[in-house]
Amino acid sequence: MFARLVAHWVYGGFLAGLLILAFTPIIAATWTTALTLVFLQLPVYMVHQYEEHDDGRFAAAINAMIGKGKIVLDDAAVFVINIPGVWGVNLVSIWLAWSVGIGWGLIGVYLTLVNALAHIGQAIRLRAYNPGLATALVLFLPVGIAGALIVGAEPGVGAGHHVVGLAVAIAIHAGIIAYVVTRRRRLA
Repeated sequence: MFARLVAHWVYGGFLAGLLILAFTPIIAATWTTALTLVFLQLPVYMVHQYEEHDDGRFAAAINAMIGKGKIVLDDAAVFVINIPGVWGVNLVSIWLAWSVGIGWGLIGVYLTLVNALAHIGQAIRLRAYNPGLATALVLFLPVGIAGALIVGAEPGVGAGHHVVGLAVAIAIHAGIIAYVVTRRRRLA
C-alpha cells in the first residue's frame, strides 16, 4: 500500500490542493492578507506539483538530463522531496506564521519563489519547457511575489525573516541537486 502512495501521491495532492483553494475564502475569512498569502503557498504548490510530477515527468526529465538515462531520481526520492520537503516545510511555515510571527511565513513564500526561479532559469538555459514551468509562471510568481511584499511589509518582519526564508528555500533546492549529483556519481 505504501508503494502505491509513494508512486501516486501527486494525484491526491492535486485534488487536495484544489479543495483547499476552494475552502480558502471560508477558512481565511478572518485572517490578515499576509497570513492568507502564507497559507496559499501550500495549495498553490500542490497544484504546481501536478503539472510537474504527473506521469513521472519531472523525474524523467532529471533522469534524462542529469542521469543520462540512469535513474538518479526515483519515486521514493520524489515523495520525500515533496511531502516532507514541500508540504511539511509549508506546514511548519504556516504554523510559525500563525503562532510565533508572520515573518516566519516567508519560509514558505521563498520556497515557492526559489522553485519558480529554478523553473524559469532552466527554461531560459535550455530554451525549452520543463515540467512545472507553466504553473511556476502563472501561480508561483504572482502568489510568491505578493507574499514576499505583503508579509515583508508587516510590522515586526525584518531582514532576518527574509534571510531565514531564503536560506531554507535555497538549502532545500541545493539538497535536491546534491542528492541527484551524488546518486549520478554512485551509478557511474
